[in-house]
Parts: sequence; C-alpha cells; structure tokens
Amino acid sequence: MVAVVDLSFDIQPQSCFGLLGPNGAGKTTTLRMLLGQSPRSGGVLEVFGQDINHGRRAIRQRTGVVPQADNLDPDFTVRENLAMYGSYFRLDPKVMDERIPTLLDMVELAPRANDRISTLSGGMKRRLTLARALVNDPQLLVLDEPTTGLDPQARHMIWSLIHQMKRSGKTILLTTHYMEEAERLCDDVIVIDEGSLLAKGSPSELIETFCESTVLEIRGDVKEIRIQSLPANWRTEEAGESLYIYADDSQALEDFSKELIGMFCLHRRAMLEDVFLRLTGRALRG
Repeated sequence: MVAVVDLSFDIQPQSCFGLLGPNGAGKTTTLRMLLGQSPRSGGVLEVFGQDINHGRRAIRQRTGVVPQADNLDPDFTVRENLAMYGSYFRLDPKVMDERIPTLLDMVELAPRANDRISTLSGGMKRRLTLARALVNDPQLLVLDEPTTGLDPQARHMIWSLIHQMKRSGKTILLTTHYMEEAERLCDDVIVIDEGSLLAKGSPSELIETFCESTVLEIRGDVKEIRIQSLPANWRTEEAGESLYIYADDSQALEDFSKELIGMFCLHRRAMLEDVFLRLTGRALRG
C-alpha cells in the first residue's frame, strides 16, 4: 500500500509552512519520514540540505518536535521534564540552568516549575510540551496539531508563541485540522489527500485560485431553494440541511439572502476552509 506518492515541496527558512489534509491523507507518514522515523521507498528527502538517511543525528539535533499527544513524564516536575529532555541532546548543565527559566517564563509556567505534571491543565501541558521542543534551540520546529483540544485562550497563546518563534528566526512545520489556524499562521501551505499533492501556495493564493470571493451559508429547509434557477456563475454545495452558495458578486448574494424567509443566512468572505472542503470533499473520514 502506498501512503505518499509524488509529493514534492520546499519549506522556506524562517517561515511557517502548513501541511494540511483530512484523516488518512498521509500527513503523519510525511512527518515521520521528515523526522527519520519511517523509511522512504524512493525519491529525495533533504532537511537543512542533508539527506535524512545520512544526516539523521545532526538533523535531529537541530529539530524540535511537538507531537499530537502530550508525552511528558509524569514522574518528573515541570522543570525536571525540561532538564531530562535537554540531557538527551547532551546539553551543558550550565546552558540548561540559563535556558530553562527563560523557556518557563516564555510559556508562563515559571510559578509551576516544581509542580508535578498531573497537577497541570491540558493547556499548561501543551505549553510545556512546546517549551520542551525548544530546549535544544532548534532551527526547525515541527508542530503536529499543537492546539487540538485547547480552549480559545490557550489556543491564542500558542498562536502568539508560534508568531514569536517565527520572528526569532525559526522555521516551523505545522499540521492542523483548524483551517483558521493555518490561515492565520502559515506563509505557505500544501493540501494533500490519499498521499498526493492537491494544491500549494499561500492561504490567500489558494483562496483566490480555488474559491469565489464570498459565501452565503443557508440553513433550514434548503430543499425549497431552486438551485437550477440560480445564476450559472454561482457555485453551490449541499451538506445536510445547509446550502453553501459561492459567488464573486457579494451584493447579489446579499440581495438573494433577503428573499429567503424562515432560513438562517450567514454572508461572509471565502476562507481557507472553503478551499480545503472543495479539494477534499465534505464526506466524513475515519
């Protein structure tokens, strides 16, 4: 079974790059190959200009990873988790003594430095996992769905930290199922499905290329709407009791929505999520 095929992309230094796709698209396989955890059957894979098969240890020294699931050690305190992780990279203890307080301040966990992991909230654990990924001062930071399950406050804090990392010169590879997150954070994205590349470019470029400028979301008894009578240049998508109408004429959509009685209408600009759904479909995945 082929997990990824003919997938080609470059990540520019000091940028945030989004790897997007539905469940089973091949994102995890791609990340595992980039991290040297899964072998590739062919092609070229270079990180920092080095082939992953020949420079795996050197590449790992310059890479930080935030996995999907927090894997902090429950037997250690917040500070000890960072110190232990630093020891894997054989960092000088004096360097760690200086770096750990700075990282804890950055993620606002300094007051919890001596607390056990079990006492932390989900958002705190996620922030600590991000701090841990920065212990070795990596050039490349791989974030695998870093805000899944977080409340809005914690999610916005993680976003702020990602912006801060990018400004400090780090290169960030992000996977996420939140299209708003990708649109806010990423300079460039690729969308993959069934292991193949569907599209690549900046979020704004993809929206302009694959989607009309405005969207009318209609909820209610949408079967009453005669889709065949709509203008030919209006594109529609149905999903249950919702109808999505895409068009470049914002005023025409606004006027049309006023004619709909007893239905909920939302008139908005097109977003990266609209592009994602057009490319990968609205059917549920595993």
